[in-house]
Amino acid sequence: MKIIVFGATGGVGQHVVRRAAEAGHEVTAFVRTPEKLQYREGVTVRQGDAFDASAVASAIEGQDAVISCLAPSTGLKKSDELERMTANIVAGMQQGGVSRIAYCASLGVDGELDGIIGRGVQWVLRHPLADHRAALRHITDAGLDVTVARPTTLSNSEVVEYVETFTGAPAMNRAIPRASVADFLVKAVEQPQVYSRTSVGLAPLGA
Repeated sequence: MKIIVFGATGGVGQHVVRRAAEAGHEVTAFVRTPEKLQYREGVTVRQGDAFDASAVASAIEGQDAVISCLAPSTGLKKSDELERMTANIVAGMQQGGVSRIAYCASLGVDGELDGIIGRGVQWVLRHPLADHRAALRHITDAGLDVTVARPTTLSNSEVVEYVETFTGAPAMNRAIPRASVADFLVKAVEQPQVYSRTSVGLAPLGA
C-alpha cells in the first residue's frame, strides 16, 4: 500500500513512518525539515509545507491512504493550524481520488470525557480539541473514509499492547506510548473492514 504521512517528524509520526515501512508499505514522509526524519530505509521524502495546498496535493497524488499526525505549533493556545492544514489535505485527497485517512487526534475530541477530572481535561485542552474538531469537520464533510485515533496522554515508552474503545473513553490511568498509537494508525489503514469510519479511544492495556 502507498501511504503518505503528514507530521512525519513529530513524536507519533516518526513511529508511523518506521512501522509502515517495516510492514512493507511504500511510505512517503511529507516533511518541512527532512533532516529531522529519523527512519529513512525505503522511505520517500517529500519536502513541503502542509500550509501549501499545491505541495500537499502534488504529494498525495498516487497514494492509497493518508495518515495525519499533525500537531499545532501553538501548544495549548488557540489556533486554527490543524484546520487549515487538514483542509489542504482534504482538497488534495479529493483531487487525487484518495478516500482513506487515519487521523491522530486526542481523547476528548468527541466530548466523551465526563466527571470532574474529565471535564477538567477537556477545559485544559479546549483549544487544541476545538482545532481537531474543525479539522475533522473538513474530513467528514468531504465524505472521506476516516479513522480517528483518540489516545490518552502520550509517552515515549516502548510499544505496549493497548485497549481500543469504539464508544466513550478508555481508562486514563496511564499514558500510552507514541509507538503504540503509531501501530494503531497503520493498522487502521491496513484493516478498513474493521476501522472504516470509526473513532477509537486508545489506552495501554491494564490502565
